[in-house]
Amino acid sequence: MTLPDGFRFSQAGLQDFVTCARRFQLRYLMALQWPAAEVEPIEAQERRMALGQAFHRLVQQWTVGIPQERLARQATDADLQRWWQAVVTYDPVATFGGADTDAVVRSEYGLLGGVAGYRLVAQYDLLIVQPGGQATILDWKTSTKRPTDQQLRERLQSRIYPYLLAQVGHALNGGRAIHPEQIEMVYWFPEFPHAPVRLPYSLSRYEVDERYLTDLVASIARMGEDEFLLTDDERACRFCVFRSYCGRGERAGALDEAPADWELQDEGVAEELDLDFDQIGEIAF
Repeated sequence: MTLPDGFRFSQAGLQDFVTCARRFQLRYLMALQWPAAEVEPIEAQERRMALGQAFHRLVQQWTVGIPQERLARQATDADLQRWWQAVVTYDPVATFGGADTDAVVRSEYGLLGGVAGYRLVAQYDLLIVQPGGQATILDWKTSTKRPTDQQLRERLQSRIYPYLLAQVGHALNGGRAIHPEQIEMVYWFPEFPHAPVRLPYSLSRYEVDERYLTDLVASIARMGEDEFLLTDDERACRFCVFRSYCGRGERAGALDEAPADWELQDEGVAEELDLDFDQIGEIAF
């Protein structure tokens, strides 16, 4: 199956593929609209997604200098107020290097590189690059259940984000390369502010990730239309909006029964839908 012209791979798309190749095909290659709810009750899911988007906007505004008092007035929901108070109290930006006045701090920042001859794109919640090139990727996770460190470590986001920053992040470091061992990825949860997940990167991990991502993207590019198979894990289908296309059930799973790593996938797709590709500067690769 030929990939569309200009096709861009992302962490959410590649995570979809390794979870269920058929879902990747339906969402990214066939661009089908999903006909079913992800979870029930629908209202609770819609509220959860709206709160996550509102939180990201608050933090973005905070990082560009809008006063805390003004932002606090925007947090009208009780959960959002609690999350915002966690940001003010724990100040993750300062904690992870953003307090340095010479640091480069970029919120909702896009990078575009490449792998296996195809474009690879990511939008970072927050990037902090200190003088000398020490770099921290801060990713906000508004999950109501805290995933395990291992679940996060196994997500493709944890591989693609530091890989891409090492590949094309030199524009944030005065034109000098950011070496893999200078990069750390931090997942920060406003619901669990005392328990961030810190994942240091390294040259050996970069080399492993480059081989893995190259093989993964190349294999997708070679696949025929009938080779995108359904996942064997039918439990995951309960929380998939495409299940009716695949004959895997009509009713959505209950929100309170969704696994913690499902929320991670859901957030990744939501963030990707907000990507403004016109605002992502392409760096040669």
